[in-house]
Amino acid sequence: MVAGEASGDLLASHLIQALKRRLPETDFYGIGGPRMQAAGFRALFPAEKLAVRGYAEVLRHYREITGIRRKFLADMLDNPPQVFIGVDAPDFNLHLEKRLKAHGIPAIHYVSPSIWAWRGGRIRGIAQSVSHMLALFPFEEEIYRRNNIPVSYVGHPLADVIPLEVDRSALREKLDIPQDQLVFALLPGSRQSELHFMAETFIETAKRLNQRFPQARFLVPLATRETRDMFELALYRLSAQELPITRLFGHAHDAMGVADGVLVASGTATLEAALLKKPMVIAYRMSPWSWRLMRRMKYQPWVGLPNILAGRFVVPEFLQDDATPDNLAQALGNLVEDQETCRRIEGVFTLLHEQLRQNSSVRAADAIVQYLNRKDVWTSAPLAV
Repeated sequence: MVAGEASGDLLASHLIQALKRRLPETDFYGIGGPRMQAAGFRALFPAEKLAVRGYAEVLRHYREITGIRRKFLADMLDNPPQVFIGVDAPDFNLHLEKRLKAHGIPAIHYVSPSIWAWRGGRIRGIAQSVSHMLALFPFEEEIYRRNNIPVSYVGHPLADVIPLEVDRSALREKLDIPQDQLVFALLPGSRQSELHFMAETFIETAKRLNQRFPQARFLVPLATRETRDMFELALYRLSAQELPITRLFGHAHDAMGVADGVLVASGTATLEAALLKKPMVIAYRMSPWSWRLMRRMKYQPWVGLPNILAGRFVVPEFLQDDATPDNLAQALGNLVEDQETCRRIEGVFTLLHEQLRQNSSVRAADAIVQYLNRKDVWTSAPLAV
């Protein structure tokens, strides 16, 4: 298995647990993060090595990333697993999957690349690379069937994990936050490359919100020690240590669950905020060169998953030069003060949650098991994934 960032680590950990319930002797190994390792995964390389986004950032790490992929591929060809599962990270995983499939190793890709949003021509390469696609969103299934690629719509694991109704009062007691205090959750990203571009913007936004709402509190969940250090350094550079900011090591769901409004970098965290039924503002910045390339290749007016799934702007998005502290603070401040809009957003996100709640890890495991050599289950040699 290969998962390249925090969201993939989470998805893969649930899948490992579901497969182990079916095939308890299976050996899972490859590239993964702490949640996968807690589920019994052997990490040959840490997932953080692959957690870069944008063309400029990938180019800076190109030699190291391709070296890891080359070594891992050689190891798998020398000792073939029964199945390879690439979790997201399409630029890394599809390359591996194409070569493994050519050598007769089933290659499962979990999380469809966003071909419906940009770079739709990738469908031809996907057809050559994957034995089976596991799609998280319902509209993706028809795209693959139309191109004769085996596919299963499995729903989104986060929709299963996050309850339809969250006990906000209990979460506030857990975090020792007064029930009537205004709380903002700030999620500047899970990757170091995202913190590089987003940390200072989010802190400056918090400064402006603090001026408008002096009694407000800010929660900032950070996925790794490295991203926490980067955020604290940005606080120091901006002389913002006096802001009422509480840094959390993980606990993103708790932070968003207690919040009245969320400022979030585009990515899986936007879907998490939607499943928690939270009004949010989506922001994203990357290197100017990466932005110029990606802007030319996108097909839709939205980048945030909640808006993409709804097919309209349910919540505001501010990208690149528009993602200024003034814009973000004004939009988020206006949103939390508009209770009628917040109720409408909650209704849209509730319907979205119900649609994605499919017991996805079990459905994904069902699709994968058909590719395993069943007689191996009854031998002393463990299955390898």
